[in-house]
Amino acid sequence: MPEAERAQENAPAPPEREAIAGCLLGGAVGDALGLPYEGLTRRRAARLLGPAVRHRFLLGRGMISDDTEHAIFTAQALIAAHGRPELFERRLARSLRWWLASVPAGVGFATLRSILKLWIGFPPSRSGVFSAGNGPAMRSPLLGVACGGGEARLREFVLRSTRMTHSDPRAYHAALAAAVAARLSATGASLTADSYLAAAQSALAGQPCGELMALLAKAAASAQRGDPLQVFAESIGCGQGVSGCILHTVPCVVQVWLRRATDFGGAMTEMISAGGDADTTAAILGAIIGARVGRAGIPPQWLSGLNEWPHNAAWLERLAQRLHDSLRG
Repeated sequence: MPEAERAQENAPAPPEREAIAGCLLGGAVGDALGLPYEGLTRRRAARLLGPAVRHRFLLGRGMISDDTEHAIFTAQALIAAHGRPELFERRLARSLRWWLASVPAGVGFATLRSILKLWIGFPPSRSGVFSAGNGPAMRSPLLGVACGGGEARLREFVLRSTRMTHSDPRAYHAALAAAVAARLSATGASLTADSYLAAAQSALAGQPCGELMALLAKAAASAQRGDPLQVFAESIGCGQGVSGCILHTVPCVVQVWLRRATDFGGAMTEMISAGGDADTTAAILGAIIGARVGRAGIPPQWLSGLNEWPHNAAWLERLAQRLHDSLRG
């Protein structure tokens, strides 16, 4: 068999379009629902806004933030890359540079510094700053859904996405753990805490990530007991709000996901009620669960309530279709 035909025969099947669309839509909805709660403690959020059961940003509508914008840039970079990691990295870096030039609101300090380094000529492989912030986890669920070809390929794409903004190895490890969750979610396979831990351990094999794995194991055990998120969050020092540290965010997201793998609405309300970096935690969790339930599993009023031109639900679905088509090609 010719080499080209053998490679085509062994190529992974592209992800289902619905998984890609659900990942993008779920992340955007979580982002928009959580944005009014961002930075509030758990108690203050409950007192001022109540549970996150509807959009509250402006006249009952929802607006996205950098969490969704980074997912969009990731999708566009994947489309442009045609499977080439180095091209993906260059395209994502270019998108981030021009995004900063638009003076976005709420950009994280680590992301700000790293993009400034991109502007003055640092290559994407060396532009990241030493931080374990949440930025890389905003981009990684879509990589988990879209990057077929085994663990090595997923690791490479997540690493290239992470290191251009965050050079702390913990940021890469936790972003990869989030990508693994999204990959498992998109397959629709039977999910258990043990199966997730095994997949995460396999993807992170050989990495010095004992702290993260201990937190993920604690999250899995908490989920198996059926603990509400608040119990787990308090056990890791996040009782009044999930911090912007990726080592807090990803385990909290995993704890809710393992209990509510198909319950998009309940997962969003519980995640946001924990307080803290609510738009980012809800965006990551929404992307992971959305990859499994698709558009049909997301409350339609939350989708129709997205009020961010041009990035409404219909636009995100068209982007998902383009990404799906590019992966098939």
